[in-house]
Amino acid sequence: MKLNVYNRKIHYWTAAAIALPLVVIACTGGLLQLKKHWAWVQPPEQRGSTTTPTVELSGILEALKRHPSLGVEHWGHVKRIDVRPDKGVAKAWLHTDYEAQIDLGTAEILHVAYRRSDWIESIHDGSIFGEPVKLYIFFPAATGLVALWLGGVWMFVYPFIGRRRVRRAHHTN
Repeated sequence: MKLNVYNRKIHYWTAAAIALPLVVIACTGGLLQLKKHWAWVQPPEQRGSTTTPTVELSGILEALKRHPSLGVEHWGHVKRIDVRPDKGVAKAWLHTDYEAQIDLGTAEILHVAYRRSDWIESIHDGSIFGEPVKLYIFFPAATGLVALWLGGVWMFVYPFIGRRRVRRAHHTN
């Protein structure tokens, strides 16, 4: 079988096999690209009152406790904290997927909102479906996409190579 025919068959069947995971990856990737521009995906970042933080971690926890709707009683309710000294703000991500932004100068809560970017990312990489799906469906889909890209580049370049051969054959005759 000729290389071009084989390449097209691989292209055809690989595309069919990885279509669903790639649609999921592409759609969630598009949402993640817009996360800084669309508050529905990720809350807009606030600015604190200072660029020299004076609030310690215990002050962040106390600020979270003072906000009753968050339901924070101890560090076990906090998933992670992102401290941005240049903006004077700390973002506390809770296990409830809410984000609270705390002023690093006054320990006041500046903004509370639901943060969707983390679960969109877990859909994007397949981890929300479990480790087997991530490793045995999403990773092969990514590998298949690279194979499709290589095959597509070959299908694009091959006609130019063929025309060049024909031109050379006409010039030597």
